[in-house]
Amino acid sequence: MTDEQPTGLAATPILDLRHPRVRALAAEVRAAAPGPGRGLLVAAHRLIAARIRPVYAMDDTQPVSRTLLRGRGSCSQRLAVLEAVARCCAVPTRVRGLLVDGRFWHARFPRLRPLVPSRVVLAWPEFRLAGRWVPVSELYGSQDAPSCAAPFTNTGAETLFDAVARTAVDWDGGGGPSCDLSGHVLADLGRFGSRDALFREHGQTLCGPARVAADLVMSRRGASGRKAN
Repeated sequence: MTDEQPTGLAATPILDLRHPRVRALAAEVRAAAPGPGRGLLVAAHRLIAARIRPVYAMDDTQPVSRTLLRGRGSCSQRLAVLEAVARCCAVPTRVRGLLVDGRFWHARFPRLRPLVPSRVVLAWPEFRLAGRWVPVSELYGSQDAPSCAAPFTNTGAETLFDAVARTAVDWDGGGGPSCDLSGHVLADLGRFGSRDALFREHGQTLCGPARVAADLVMSRRGASGRKAN
């Protein structure tokens, strides 16, 4: 595992924990949380889902403070906000790197398929809770999020970030057919001490100029693939 921050608590260029906007959100989460650990992260996830509008965007290295300023973000950007809040609240984080087939997003953007990359580098967060690493897909636990309540189809308004609140998202093929997304995984890139380290080693999905061009079109559309109001 590439782990530049062994404790999983340090600030990074993406997880800019010292920024006032990030600190303010973390304080709001602590005030709303039913308790430490998992309860705090669930409260953070719900607050982020309500506060930050989902859009399709390509800049995975955008600082969390900028996502908060804009009030909108991709799944990756919203997950980064969750990681930043966790670190602010003394919950260590790391990410699992996955290389996902771009066709996974075709159903969401049927008219924009030429703009969807053929391969997408995905940073899937994990949190250190009660002595073990818990992936974001298990954040709500079996009681609040049945293991396979319904399939995640990657269509409509629901995003991967939102789906984990109601169903397991399984990238390994061990959770049953309705939540099994393992068929979309092209490669497991391993664990990294930060999403910064993952993208530094494997790069972002698109190069800089192509990423900017795609963002101009895609970020104007909501997560459902329709033009955002």
